[in-house]
Amino acid sequence: MMKGLKKWRLFSLLAALTVFLAGCGQEELSTLLPAGEVGRDQFNLLMLTSAIMLLVIFVVVTIYVISLIRFRRSKLGEDHIPEQVEGSHTLELIWTIIPIILVLIMAVPSVYYTYKLGDVSAMDAVDEDGNAENLVVDVTAKLYWWEFEYPDLGIVTAQELVVPMDEKVYFNLIAADVKHSFWIPAVGGKLDTNVENVNKFYLVFEKDSKDLKDGVFYGKCAELCGPSHALMDFKVKTMPRAEFDNWVTAMQATGDRVADTAVSQGEELFAQSCIGCHAVSAVGESGAAGPNLATFGDRNRVAGYMDHTEEDLKNWITDTQKYKPGNTMPSFTQFSDEELDAIAAYLMGLSVEK
Repeated sequence: MMKGLKKWRLFSLLAALTVFLAGCGQEELSTLLPAGEVGRDQFNLLMLTSAIMLLVIFVVVTIYVISLIRFRRSKLGEDHIPEQVEGSHTLELIWTIIPIILVLIMAVPSVYYTYKLGDVSAMDAVDEDGNAENLVVDVTAKLYWWEFEYPDLGIVTAQELVVPMDEKVYFNLIAADVKHSFWIPAVGGKLDTNVENVNKFYLVFEKDSKDLKDGVFYGKCAELCGPSHALMDFKVKTMPRAEFDNWVTAMQATGDRVADTAVSQGEELFAQSCIGCHAVSAVGESGAAGPNLATFGDRNRVAGYMDHTEEDLKNWITDTQKYKPGNTMPSFTQFSDEELDAIAAYLMGLSVEK
């Protein structure tokens, strides 16, 4: 009796925990709160297939329980033999046709969405003047950060993807070292980034990220790629097209930055030690050894996951392996506290939004 009671208590606890955890989704990170056309289509497909599977489970469990109750030995006796239905054509047709129908109900929309969401034929479309009609972003995944190049706009950035709302944004995905996987949970499904071939797909962003808790959607690497795989985040800022155009103009102007005398020491130290890997202008070619820092002051994280403060930035510079094991950035222990303050102030001042 006590053993059975404990089982029911455990079942009740798990049921309550399930209901509780169902409300823990974060809008900027949850696949169950889609913020775009692609995510919504995939969510609807998930709901359809889940409903069919739950229906099957319900029917099977119901039949099982009815059989246990109706044909229990205490009611019918030890010698009762149920009606034998072996060879019944009617029953054979029922449990053959019904599964086929259920599979078709799942298969037809699955095939439809596979082709719909994989259609990137408009990626290379141009207008009568030869200008690209759609925004294309080249994504390169690296250990353990992301580079975003806008080839038709002539700008490059890293760690923060900025896109306009309510239009298709096309992506070319590739990896620079090992296999990674590009995933923005709230906006659409994941797609691998391979070293030897380019994968392509599109996403639609329908919600302004400034209304979210941290002002960004969160992107993830969904492929185990090394010791700091879980720390390979990136952020996504969405905005109306007019604001995006202003952001592009500001990014294109970063090549003409004038040094601020208040942080000139930091800029000089950066140029001596860091410029070989990190660009501070968004105008140029992709493929740098380290993330582009043209908008470092606009980010909300250091190294993808640490708080965006000068203190955490200095900790990162002096001991990169402690905070992100396996990354390719060396630690700089030779700087004095004064020099670190100057470099941190310089980097925090790199902004196009303030």
